[in-house]
Amino acid sequence: MTDKTMVADTLAGINGELVRYGEMIPQTENPQLKQVLKQMRNQCEMSQEEIYQIARAKSYYVPAACADPEEVAHVRSILTQPSIH
Repeated sequence: MTDKTMVADTLAGINGELVRYGEMIPQTENPQLKQVLKQMRNQCEMSQEEIYQIARAKSYYVPAACADPEEVAHVRSILTQPSIH
């Protein structure tokens, strides 16, 4: 297994954990458990950022190009339109 594969697998795993924390936190009524889950999510986010920076430094991951202002405005207009029910 290559370093690139291990980094990619690690990022995928961390991203999956972040999704699960995002699902659990709003469903938890116990304030203490909610706080612990938030702390765990924050630690997970810090780990994700650290691995991401390593991947970028080693050119294992190349992010997509930045959106131009017209694209940003278009998406913003779509997301701020009132929804029709």
